[in-house]
Amino acid sequence: MAKINLLPWREALRKERQNQFYAVIGLVLAVAGLIVYLVNTSYENNIYNQQQRNSYIVQGTKVLDAKIEEIRKLRETRQQLIERMELIQALQGNRPIIVRVFDEMARAVPDDLYFTEVAIKDTAVSIKGVAKSNNRVAALMRNFDSSDWFADPALIRVQAKSEGVNEFEISMKRVQPKAAEE
Repeated sequence: MAKINLLPWREALRKERQNQFYAVIGLVLAVAGLIVYLVNTSYENNIYNQQQRNSYIVQGTKVLDAKIEEIRKLRETRQQLIERMELIQALQGNRPIIVRVFDEMARAVPDDLYFTEVAIKDTAVSIKGVAKSNNRVAALMRNFDSSDWFADPALIRVQAKSEGVNEFEISMKRVQPKAAEE
């Protein structure tokens, strides 16, 4: 006799395929979820590592900025010290010059002539004084002109005040003689 299967085999096959389909979908979802989790974890680790590197760089930058500021302050202090040293050296070097200038002025003064005011500013020298005659003023001018310490003497004014009294004003430049520089 022939075997006839009267059971609903098609529905059982459909149900079995449907269960396999759901199992495959579940498996795919689980694998996709695992992949998403792994990728997300990898990105989070990369972000965390990059933040650590950034924070290390920021810390290092702060340290270097502090060192740069300290170096800048040290350079400013060094420059100030150099300027002070140069000023002190200039003052030490120029100290005997003023003595020589006054000595040269004293040597240039003829008899019957005296100074009432002497002003020295940088290299400019201005002298006011009183003389008995114009010849004394002329002698003073010649003496200044022949001096190694003065250059370009110019008589600004000579004014007769009374009998035998003449007021005068002279301006000139103070120079460093060649022999003194050596």
